Amino acid sequence: MRALVTGGAGFIGSTLTDRLLAEGHEVDVVDDLSTGSLANLAEARSARSRRFSFHRMDIRSPAITDLVVQRRPEVVFHLAAQADVRVSVARPAFDAEVNILGSLNVFQGCLAAGTRKVVFTSSGGTIYGTPEDLPVREGHPQRPECPYGVAKKAVGDYLHYYREVQGLEYTALALANVYGPRQDPHGEAGVVAIFAGKLLARERPTIFGDGEQTRDFVFVDDVVDACVRAAEKGSGLLVNIGTGVETSVQRLFDVMARETGFRDPARYAPARLGELRRSALDPGRAEIHLGWKPWTRLEDGIAQTLEYFRTARQGRR
Repeated sequence: MRALVTGGAGFIGSTLTDRLLAEGHEVDVVDDLSTGSLANLAEARSARSRRFSFHRMDIRSPAITDLVVQRRPEVVFHLAAQADVRVSVARPAFDAEVNILGSLNVFQGCLAAGTRKVVFTSSGGTIYGTPEDLPVREGHPQRPECPYGVAKKAVGDYLHYYREVQGLEYTALALANVYGPRQDPHGEAGVVAIFAGKLLARERPTIFGDGEQTRDFVFVDDVVDACVRAAEKGSGLLVNIGTGVETSVQRLFDVMARETGFRDPARYAPARLGELRRSALDPGRAEIHLGWKPWTRLEDGIAQTLEYFRTARQGRR
């Protein structure tokens, strides 16, 4: 098929791009490189250039609509987003411009191009708000408590409209805390990448709070597999993509410290305001409708992630 991946230079998007190319598909990647990197697409750009095209573009620009019409993708994987919760709180209008208006630009292009389906990555950690029960199921009320979550919920509502009224098919994937190779360890990033950067530099990472707060950590390859499956399955549904397992930040640190031979304790700082205490997503619907299960054990995923960062550090020396 011909696929278009927005946010395709990010760590999830580039991993998805590599998977699609490996399966023989033609892939267009759109990314403004504000957080993504061309280095993530090195393999795609070198080895499979005849089936790969890169377009540097901001989805807030109306030009994205024209590009989708021009390239006529069968499936659009919409991953591009302003994904920093703290930025969304400080700049809610900017967050909405990227995550809502930018998404509408993409969807309008899909309509005009005759695109068969949109696979949209939503946020399982924010759209449900403070969970009443864990692991959270898709029927849980959506009461997001940050502008980022509000925007992701709104895009899901728009996709329902586009499907019911305009005939554009979709599947929305509510992702848990994704980690893995290529994740950015600097700035606002996943805690696994941040810990990896610190531990390999032999520095003590900081845990905010007592470390007993939990997250659902899902490996990037598993997430990409769900995206690929959603191109053909799960139409019209919101589907959780997580492990259903709560892992405390303290246990995460302990696993990563053991893997790196780091013997010092973590540093501790006050908990961040508004941070969820516990989080986990029930992946039962994904198994039923996508035939998907998470297969990567936390320890195995951590080992692969650390190996990637070790290699990257050696390459910079």
